[in-house]
Amino acid sequence: MEDAGLEEIRKQRMAEMQAQQGSGQNKQMEQQARAQEMKNNMLSAILDQKARARLNTVAQVKPERAQKVEMMLIQMFQRGQVMGKIGEEELRKMLEEVSKNDTKTTKVNFDRRRVQLDSDSD
Repeated sequence: MEDAGLEEIRKQRMAEMQAQQGSGQNKQMEQQARAQEMKNNMLSAILDQKARARLNTVAQVKPERAQKVEMMLIQMFQRGQVMGKIGEEELRKMLEEVSKNDTKTTKVNFDRRRVQLDSDSD
């Protein structure tokens, strides 16, 4: 009898823990959705329609670069540096500026080693 009672308590406790974990994940997802919605609203207020379309296109190809530009725009807006809506040309300049800063230089070093078994050395 005690084993059945303990098993029932364990099942109830597991169900409670799973419900708490599920509600925590739901809250986190709701917060992320709200933050995304706020970001989209701010970007809509900052960018005109063509610039917004260009930023969405860039986000599909290079999401890191688009996120950097979005954060720059939001920070500029919060500081009051944005007067009116930003057009497509201004956005292009910002994208070029970010891409210049992000360029990675690749350097290839060739390590040529001399081989001891050279047929010409005879």
